[in-house]
Amino acid sequence: MTITPDQIRAWATSGESETLELKRTTGERREAVRTLCAMLNNRGGRVLFGVEVGRRVTGQQVSDHTIEEIAQEIKEIDPPAFPMIDRVDVGGGREVIVMTVTQGPVRPYSYKGQAYWRVGNTSPAMSRDEYNRMLLERLHGESRWENQPVERWTVADLDAAEITRTIEESIRRGRAEDPGTRDPAELLRGLGLMRDNQLLRAAVVLFGRAERLEADYPQCLLRVAKFRGTDRTEFIDNRQFHGNAFELLLRAERFLRESLPVAGRVAPGLFERVDDPLFPPVALREALANAICHRDYSIGGGSVAVAIYDDRLEVTSSGSLHFGLTPEALFAPHESLPWNPLIARTLFRRGVIESWGRGTLKMAELMQQAGLPRPEIEDAGGCVMVRLRPSRYVPPQRVAHDLSERQQQVLALLEASPTGMALREIRFRIGLDAPEWEIKDDLAMLKRLGLVETQGHGRGASWLFVNQGVARNPQ
Repeated sequence: MTITPDQIRAWATSGESETLELKRTTGERREAVRTLCAMLNNRGGRVLFGVEVGRRVTGQQVSDHTIEEIAQEIKEIDPPAFPMIDRVDVGGGREVIVMTVTQGPVRPYSYKGQAYWRVGNTSPAMSRDEYNRMLLERLHGESRWENQPVERWTVADLDAAEITRTIEESIRRGRAEDPGTRDPAELLRGLGLMRDNQLLRAAVVLFGRAERLEADYPQCLLRVAKFRGTDRTEFIDNRQFHGNAFELLLRAERFLRESLPVAGRVAPGLFERVDDPLFPPVALREALANAICHRDYSIGGGSVAVAIYDDRLEVTSSGSLHFGLTPEALFAPHESLPWNPLIARTLFRRGVIESWGRGTLKMAELMQQAGLPRPEIEDAGGCVMVRLRPSRYVPPQRVAHDLSERQQQVLALLEASPTGMALREIRFRIGLDAPEWEIKDDLAMLKRLGLVETQGHGRGASWLFVNQGVARNPQ
């Protein structure tokens, strides 16, 4: 693109920003190159010499020596950077010098030993934590945990049936061509999971057999737990599983099906009970797939954890968010930058991941369609947590006493009816063939527990839900 004097004036009029810095002369070249360093570490930008602070385009006299001085200063940037330098004639024998950079490919960059970051129209020094994070991301792109060869493992140590299922499902979904073979080694080469006849760690994570993984890669671990109440004081269930990515996904989904309460309702006009899952199953699968796909497998004691409380579900994975992503940014359109691209690509081909960069957006959409709050995401303490909350009342399974399924149904029914219900209506709405005396016994038990109360007498009495001692799930 040829830069014109009109373009210079337009930039000058717009004023300084995250991607534009104005300097009066090259006498300010040190400050200008510091800004250039900050732009390399951010989204790129331009620095103009020959524009006064008042945005007036004045230009300056430019000689070969002027350009040499700028080039000498640019050499102080490490790693080496090569900005585009343009000279624009603005009349009267004067020129504006424009230095342009894009986001640097090997961030972080430093100038005279100090890294800088662009914040608005300023270029403050980068914090040590931010510098280390950016450096880790750069090294990760070149040599990361998943793409390193693994010793003492052969194709025979992998689940050949799972490899074949992955390829056949990829073909069925149109995400891979039929390779014309079902030889496990050839299929792994096609997936990019072997190099120089050696398995990569990604292959082990995806297809390794559980007995070997537990000994060699204990971080291929799923921890599941169900707690009584809203904290970790008392376990109802607590288990651990070692296995490959597909096995752990299957076990996590099975645990959720077995452990999550089901909300019952009576469909109008059908006079029969319909069971609705507490959370959309596809949203749960996205949360689990993201945890398995994006976690940091280099953490030897890491895992994926699923925890169910009375008021929420949490899926936690080892590691942190990278590439500048924040929890809030995950709910806006964003580029897919998986920490484990080999693992992510295989899960995509298998159909576990449906589309690039839309996992969190899809979760939010599904939750919203189900009338539930948007998922919450936290990045703290070396872990990323996805939290799902229900928006409706879920009857407790135990309140100083084990509650039967029917007693839980009665509670849910009364909670949804602020004015209460008569016995005959409760029996009709539940839609069960239980005798009236059994429903009476259930109500009597719930009353003794302080969960329901009566209003009125005889056959005209109404039964009402009592919220004392029972936590409703947050809206």
